[in-house]
Amino acid sequence: MNDTEPHHIFVVDDDIELTDMLSAFFGGQGYEVATEGWGEPAVEKIQVDLPDVVLLDIHLPDIDGYEVCRRLRLTRRTQHIPVIFLTGRRERNDRLAGLELGAVDYITKPFDIQELRLRVRNALRRSRLHALHNPITSLPEGLLVKEQLEAFLERSDWGIVFATIRGLDSFRDQYGFVAADDVLRAVGLMIGNTLAEDGQDASFVGHSDVQDFIILTTAERCVRLADRCRERLEPAIQYFYPASARSQLSDPPQSDHLAVQVACLSAGDGQFSSVKDVGEALHTMLA
Repeated sequence: MNDTEPHHIFVVDDDIELTDMLSAFFGGQGYEVATEGWGEPAVEKIQVDLPDVVLLDIHLPDIDGYEVCRRLRLTRRTQHIPVIFLTGRRERNDRLAGLELGAVDYITKPFDIQELRLRVRNALRRSRLHALHNPITSLPEGLLVKEQLEAFLERSDWGIVFATIRGLDSFRDQYGFVAADDVLRAVGLMIGNTLAEDGQDASFVGHSDVQDFIILTTAERCVRLADRCRERLEPAIQYFYPASARSQLSDPPQSDHLAVQVACLSAGDGQFSSVKDVGEALHTMLA
């Protein structure tokens, strides 16, 4: 989410007076607030329009809040949304059950509205920090990578290795999210191992996009490192397919088959005044 956009809170509670009060209070704080009094439609609505945080009661007319939270945690699209239980249940076992399901907080009614405001703010801050790292590979992405790259380009000896996975969307459509996530995770680990073996474990590695990995190193090392990444990744990529499917893969692979492409760029390759210039040059090399 863009930092200038309002955060979106989704309240799941069948107490209309409470949801009206929370809507008015958080709306006045600059948040967008949506509400739902039933568990099943709440899960459906959250899947369609992802909120930044969910305030969730345990006692609901259909499924309970535990089941709502469990379903959110089962789906990759919603599993990282912060959930705060806001409930009248005060027993220790209820609190432990909610936290065990992955809730980030558990607040009992009646509550202090200013305390709730601060807990929501803190949950959003923690979520933002988590969002700076890819949930599958745990590598930095987004703003962290952009900031690192901007500072890196001010050096006179910078070198960048860029590795991209082609055909990942088609692979995901055919074999599912879990198999595609395994590809990303394994490629990230192989890149890390390559750096360590080359004595460059201090180099910065992150995602410039979901399927794109970027390594920040020196101009002297980038060609050698790119070659070693290519040697390790290109032969390995076919083994993510089931054994029965590997015999059907063509050589070279078709455009919708998994493939890894690696390129490198350094300060001596031209004038690059911005992150955008570097990105365009790297993509052109792999086109």
